[in-house]
Amino acid sequence: MPKIQWANLPPQLRQHLFDRARERQITMEDLFALEEWRRHAADVPDGPWYKDFGSFKLCGEGKYPKTFLLKGQAAQGRKIE
Repeated sequence: MPKIQWANLPPQLRQHLFDRARERQITMEDLFALEEWRRHAADVPDGPWYKDFGSFKLCGEGKYPKTFLLKGQAAQGRKIE
């Protein structure tokens, strides 16, 4: 399984993540939970995946995070525990 990549993201992807976090009002508390998960469980599958944090979901594909979803939005791919 690849490791999730946060550094050196393509500029458009990085901007998309910033925009979605702001648009979907991802809180600092949410971002701390994301950071804690990232530091301890950063393995992700090769294809589409998502991690449900309760108040939001992080979706990605392979090593790249792709977007944030709100709690009630449906995610596609393999659920990461």
